[in-house]
Order: sequence, then C-alpha cells, then structure tokens
Amino acid sequence: MNVWTRMEDAVLKVRQRLERASSALQAAGIPFAIVGGNAVAAWVATVDEGAVRNTRNLDVMVRRGDLDRMREVLESVGFVYRHVAQMDIFLDDENARASDAVHLVFANEFVRPDNMAPNPDLGEVVLLNGTPVIGLLPLVEIKLTAWRDKDRTHLRDMLQVGLIDESWLDRLPASLAGRLKQLIDDPNG
Repeated sequence: MNVWTRMEDAVLKVRQRLERASSALQAAGIPFAIVGGNAVAAWVATVDEGAVRNTRNLDVMVRRGDLDRMREVLESVGFVYRHVAQMDIFLDDENARASDAVHLVFANEFVRPDNMAPNPDLGEVVLLNGTPVIGLLPLVEIKLTAWRDKDRTHLRDMLQVGLIDESWLDRLPASLAGRLKQLIDDPNG
C-alpha cells in the first residue's frame, strides 16, 4: 500500500467528516463551532497553509441542551452515536474507531474538574469558508486552559505564524496569561 496515498486519504476523511457534520448541523439550525486541532489548523491556514498540522478527529462544541436534536440530525446523515469513556462521539459507521470520530465538547462546561475555567459559550464564532469555527480568543483560552502537550503544540503553531504574540497577554485572565508568557519565553519547554 502506498504510504503517501494513505496519508492523503486520512486528511480527506477528516475533511469529509467535517463537511458532512457541519452541513447537517447548519441545515438544522443547531448552533455549533469547530474547536480543537481542526480549529487551530483553520486559523493557521489563514496565515500559512504550509504550517497546518493535521488531526484525526473532529471536535465540535455545542450546548448540552442541543445534544438530543444534534444526535437526531447526525444520525440522519449516517453517523453512529456512542457515549464512551465519558465522551459523546459520533462515529462514521459501526466499525469506526473512536479516535476518528466527531467528539463533542460542551460550551460553558468544564472538560476536567481541575481546569481553571469552563469552556466558553458559542458567542464568538466565525465562518471560515462557510464553516463555523470558534473565534481565535476563545480558542486560545481553551488551549491555555487544557494545557496538555498537544495544546501547547497548537499554541506554538499559532505563535509561529503570528496569530498570537506577547500583545495577547493583556487580553487574557492572569492565570492564562502566565501560561502564554511561559510558552513565549520558552517555546520548547
């Protein structure tokens, strides 16, 4: 099997999953935003397409009150709902892996009890090529709050292309500004 074709197919599958879910949710009028690695990739692509980092799954932020309606809509276009490992996900089909699914992230809720802040609401959403993506400021706040290695990598990507910089420190709560400052001062740390 051609490894280059497999790489291309993996990216295409994520894009198709994003388009299928986004189209269905928009047609149903359900408020949502792409978050996570795909949101970072979309924002980075606005500056430098060569700096885009790919990701396997699709993180979609919704309000918990829309879950039942969302489930109905996504199942109508072929997704399979599962609640696994304390996560609500939508698989492409019965045999798909959870790591390749649509993962729900709930607005105004803590992802983990030890997080500094809950997720933002869906108040700041922008359309990037017709797809609702979380605004840059709330995305940065989400990444600074989660602070896992992959979140720091996403922040580094945004720093490297100039989407965020030291001027952002004044826009953030002190606890999150401290984390961004740490990353600016020591990008490899």
